[in-house]
Amino acid sequence: MTLIKSISGIRGTIGGKPGEGLSPLDVVKFTASYATWLQGVSGEKKCKVVVGRDARISGEMVNALVCATLSGMGIDVVNLGLATTPTTEIAVTGEQADGGIILTASHNPKQWNALKLLNAKGEFISAADGATILKYAEEESFSFADVDDLGCMIEKDYTAEHVRQVLALDLVDVEAVKAANFSVAFDAVNSVGGIAIPALLEALGVKNIVSINEEPTGLFAHVPEPLPENLIETCAIVKEKQVDVCFVVDPDVDRLSIISEDGSMFNEEYTLVAVADYVLSQTPGNTVSNMSSSRALRVITGKHGGSYTASAVGEVNVVTAMKATNAVIGGEGNGGVIYPASHNGRDALVGIALFLTQLAKSGLKCSELRKTYPDYFISKNKIELTPEINVDLILSKIEQLYAKEQVSTVDGVKIDFADEWVHLRKSNTEPIIRIYAESTSPDKAEQLAKRLISDIKNQL
Repeated sequence: MTLIKSISGIRGTIGGKPGEGLSPLDVVKFTASYATWLQGVSGEKKCKVVVGRDARISGEMVNALVCATLSGMGIDVVNLGLATTPTTEIAVTGEQADGGIILTASHNPKQWNALKLLNAKGEFISAADGATILKYAEEESFSFADVDDLGCMIEKDYTAEHVRQVLALDLVDVEAVKAANFSVAFDAVNSVGGIAIPALLEALGVKNIVSINEEPTGLFAHVPEPLPENLIETCAIVKEKQVDVCFVVDPDVDRLSIISEDGSMFNEEYTLVAVADYVLSQTPGNTVSNMSSSRALRVITGKHGGSYTASAVGEVNVVTAMKATNAVIGGEGNGGVIYPASHNGRDALVGIALFLTQLAKSGLKCSELRKTYPDYFISKNKIELTPEINVDLILSKIEQLYAKEQVSTVDGVKIDFADEWVHLRKSNTEPIIRIYAESTSPDKAEQLAKRLISDIKNQL
């Protein structure tokens, strides 16, 4: 059993004893603590919170607990039911709510679930606010409402509104996409993408839609993280069906991976690069991605005369840096596109609409568009952690080992070499050390990663 409390929310495996996994008691305790924090921030006992969930098996149970607990704290609930993460985010502002809770463990396997917490702007709460909520939970500093003060619950579907807002974006050209007469496939990994993506594609005028793993059962047909090794069968279907492009999302639809018409991976790192290239060509400006993302975004930003900034990993950190630099586009190299003209959150639907517009206007095949960008290759690795491992001490030793290189300790340890880099950090979402290495060839990236993995193991 695992329970992780971090900047990314409260995440754990379902079942087990309280405090060891994400048990019903833990769900109630953390929800009540969030409600207490929200009431303190707003100065009102009668707050409103939006709740949405992905399709994983435990979702209905966790959703019932969260909604009932909020009501028990005197908070009114807008229950979206099955909804993407970005849909829930836009619903917070659309409903003029005080906050929101997204029930999703993102790319984690089916035994996981999580509570991701939003503020009144529909953005993830800060680390400081998260620490306050964790303190309330630890001390059980919450008090439930009297019977006359219980919150009410209403149910709403926000998918259609989300699609409408995407189509209303200035840089989304519905007519261009419609005229291109694309054949488009999508792999929703049996979650809420199976509801939202067909709605978006139909609204964009796509006539030939090939659905893969569309039914939102929560029984993921493959490992839900949209990485090449998990998409071999999907790539084969793309070639067989002869579609122009295939979009692959994770269970909560904030990450977007693309497969080209020839069955080759566009590369999840290049989702943001391609969308940023289109956005910057129309609205020049600055960009931000996290420290584990490809250098390619920096190159593309420079091409359009903008300034690139690298933030610490974590969506809230990216958004903070984007606001500070007035970035017009940003996100994460895991396929997370953040477009402030829409909202300050990763949104695969926005990414799909902008990418299809770009593809239509370019007149290129998907694989041809990919070839227009500089080639960098990332090797993504991890080392499983046990409780006795002192990660901070290990990272400090690695920093000393490479003191002669350009080293950043903003988030873990990032070592920049002349034409490659490696980033080591403790994951916010899993009990692992992530080792990301990027170079000018797959072999070089792999060699760099193996070198650092060996260095780390020598410190254990």
